[in-house]
Amino acid sequence: MAEFLDLEAQDAVRMSWNVVPGTKQDSSHCGVVPIAAVYTPLKPFPSMPVLPYAALRCRNCRSVLNPFSVVDFVAKLWICPFCLQRNHFPTHYHSISDQNLPAELFPQYTTIEYESPSEKSTVPPVFFLVVDTCLIEEELGFLRSAVSQAVGLVPENSLVGLITFGTYVYVHELGFGQIPKVYVFRGSKEVTKDQVIEQMGFFAKRPKPASGVIAGVRDGLSQETIARFLLPASECEFAINSILEELQKDPWPVPPDQRATRCTGMALSVAAHLLGTCVPGSGARIIGFVGGPTTDGPGAIVSKNLSEPVRSHKDLDKDSAPYFHKAVKFYEGLAKQLVHQGHVLDIFACALDQVGVAEIKVAVERTGGLVVLSESFGHSVFKDSLKRVFQSGDYDLDLSSNGIFEVNCSKDIRVQGIIGPCASLEKKGPLCSETVVGQGSTSAWKMCGLDKATSLCLVFEIVKKEIPEAIGQSANNQFYFQFLTYYQHHSGQMRLRVTTLSRRWVAGPGSIQDLIAGFDQEAAAAVMARLVSFKMETEAEFDPIRWLDKSLIHLCTRFGDYQKDSPSSFSLSPRFSIFPQFMFHLRRSQFVQVFNNSPDETAYFRMILNRENVANSVVMIQPSLISYSFHSSPEPALLDVAAIAADRILLLDSYFTIVVFHGSTIAQWRKAGYHNQPEHVVFAQFLQAPQDDANAIIKERFPVPRLVICDQHGSQARFLLAKLNPSATYNSDVPAPEREILFTDDVSFEVFLDHLQRLAVQ
Repeated sequence: MAEFLDLEAQDAVRMSWNVVPGTKQDSSHCGVVPIAAVYTPLKPFPSMPVLPYAALRCRNCRSVLNPFSVVDFVAKLWICPFCLQRNHFPTHYHSISDQNLPAELFPQYTTIEYESPSEKSTVPPVFFLVVDTCLIEEELGFLRSAVSQAVGLVPENSLVGLITFGTYVYVHELGFGQIPKVYVFRGSKEVTKDQVIEQMGFFAKRPKPASGVIAGVRDGLSQETIARFLLPASECEFAINSILEELQKDPWPVPPDQRATRCTGMALSVAAHLLGTCVPGSGARIIGFVGGPTTDGPGAIVSKNLSEPVRSHKDLDKDSAPYFHKAVKFYEGLAKQLVHQGHVLDIFACALDQVGVAEIKVAVERTGGLVVLSESFGHSVFKDSLKRVFQSGDYDLDLSSNGIFEVNCSKDIRVQGIIGPCASLEKKGPLCSETVVGQGSTSAWKMCGLDKATSLCLVFEIVKKEIPEAIGQSANNQFYFQFLTYYQHHSGQMRLRVTTLSRRWVAGPGSIQDLIAGFDQEAAAAVMARLVSFKMETEAEFDPIRWLDKSLIHLCTRFGDYQKDSPSSFSLSPRFSIFPQFMFHLRRSQFVQVFNNSPDETAYFRMILNRENVANSVVMIQPSLISYSFHSSPEPALLDVAAIAADRILLLDSYFTIVVFHGSTIAQWRKAGYHNQPEHVVFAQFLQAPQDDANAIIKERFPVPRLVICDQHGSQARFLLAKLNPSATYNSDVPAPEREILFTDDVSFEVFLDHLQRLAVQ
């Protein structure tokens, strides 16, 4: 796959098919794996130039000048590869010649960035903290110290605001330092933006402007009024720390047979209204810290009676979760409001019970927010992830804001939609397909929040009907794609990043070998995972296992080598050989098997999958396993129960969890304390090596994964065993007492492959 990794290193794009079927009929033969691109708009490129002038656009289709444009140096013209429009160069390009090219025409700069010096945001980044107080004393203590530390890490010029909530919503006025001053809203009743403006006295001193007001400084809201609630971090750190030190558990009594009254939806709604009034259109983030289920007001997920359980997957399937649809509708409205204002919602949910992430998912995903799920505010998953949001250095997230993503492509291609963290801008046009996948029926999307790892999955369809007679040298058999990302850099500057790709298309009977050569099985697996998750959420009666199996059989029948009805003759090209293995692990993954997870956990896993690049998505689908032994250096091991041995240490990376697993002999030696004895220094180094590798992974990943250190036959070993291929189970014919066996009725990969070959050759 080296050449696909090279393409990603140049343009941050991985495509499932790098040679594209040229006709509708050929693309339907490609099975269910769609023509899709996984694109990371802000991936850092050290060698990419940033040009200090505006981009030159085609006057017909608005695409940007790129290395695939045909240039006539004599007539000072360029021809757009997308619509073939002839465009004149403006006067400042007049010295252009084949020896004197501007950077955007260099063949190696297919990805380039423009920065217009005149456009800079005047509002610094805004962080609005929304803190849950319906917690036990110990959890509240953990949360207070984490938030206090975060406020210390926020860049000094950023504006910070604070809301605490429980039964009521408390908006803290930070700009009035003499005595603490708070505005209170009832948690059970929805309020409108106008009521918030009214109650907080925004236009008390001067008349409110005429209707249609967005607010903000432009609409006559004074800077002093905004500074009552949003202050630079350097000025309000003391005030916030004083509030946090005094912060008590929600004072309203909770009967023993009831849950606490918690109005999360209302608190997030007030925060959104407040930001929409003070700083519309700026890079602002609402960071919600939630410690339990919402039981009151809009967005409630369960009643206060403890006798009523929080909804499970079974309840959602049977449509017997009474609060679910109403809560989702509320958060869809909130998402729409935040997207309109250009603001982001981040959620840090830390509780043993569910808090309602499944309902909030729509608002977080459409605004491009971050999400972290953990069981306690004292857990390293929460504390270290929160630090990563604000820290600067090698591993910072490079949070950018206010992005608009647009796509342009050749006329025979349509865009079905995007699965990922964005919201449709409903820009309809000839590029939009009739079939909608994810956020579709548009060629432009809003990305309120994006960082250097945010990845979008674009799904395309081919609409060309006829097969050309012969593709001569003169015919152009290239498809072009252009991705434009207009965003606010964390320096405040507005930038435009342009990536232009060209992919060859093939058609007709002899094209199958070309298609095989261009198939990227890792990218295809990542696309299929997003697609199956999306279908499970949106299609009633959808059977994911059956759909994945049918897709795989179709693909193997089309691209495998075999004689009809002879399974032993079946073989796949190396380009396809790992794909069945990915599908086997995807069927068993947490994205498809929801039985053992709560709706919150499933929503969390899918939100992370939908924003990660191909390499990370593949680790979520098929975890990586590294084996450490005394006799050899660390080496990758098969994800199989056979990898377990008494004298080995295994390191499993399943993205959300990292497991260091000690074989039984190693565990006995460790418990005997051999690693502390000077003559066994080699053993001490051997124990330390997987820990160091695990820490290196943890350092650069967001959200920070959970680290599990366990021993063979220990209770925590389940984190590893659940991910392994069950090649030896309690009922298989493996009479080897020293081999580990799994107690499962799942089929092994070998059996899965046998069935696949039998069905593919029929």
